[in-house]
Amino acid sequence: MITIDVSGVGDERALHLLLMRELGFPEFYGMNWAAFWDAITGLVGIPDQVRFLGWELLADRVPEGSDLLRRALDDYRALYRPQFVAEYA
Repeated sequence: MITIDVSGVGDERALHLLLMRELGFPEFYGMNWAAFWDAITGLVGIPDQVRFLGWELLADRVPEGSDLLRRALDDYRALYRPQFVAEYA
């Protein structure tokens, strides 16, 4: 399991930078949701469980980005890894 503290994220760019660092995305990561999908489905292996701390703060500050992140991880679980768990605390 990996824990990612998103409580200090104030915009979508900062969210992508944090995800890039914490999930080990390559330096050429495109910092958008299509690139995020490509990264989690083919570029890096992510753990079976990811916990996001400070989710409510992220949802307040970056509502569209937090929604797109959650949807991408839900789709990832449904399409590729039914054992994957994302927690939003």
